[in-house]
Amino acid sequence: MYPDPKRVRDNRQTVRFDDYEDELLRILSKMTGAQTSTLIRELAMRQAEEMLADAFFGQQPKADASLPRAAG
Repeated sequence: MYPDPKRVRDNRQTVRFDDYEDELLRILSKMTGAQTSTLIRELAMRQAEEMLADAFFGQQPKADASLPRAAG
């Protein structure tokens, strides 16, 4: 059926966002024309690959791309 059955995307991860994060993702989704879930997956995979490359090749980490959080 598939050349590589391990490439079938049937592993699910749950991620929760607050209202501000959700709004940011929805705006970006509208701007790019991509579905929000597809956009989140692409962003997560890109970041994971960068982090792995940085760790593996000993490169200096780039600036933190996460949103600033208020001290709680």
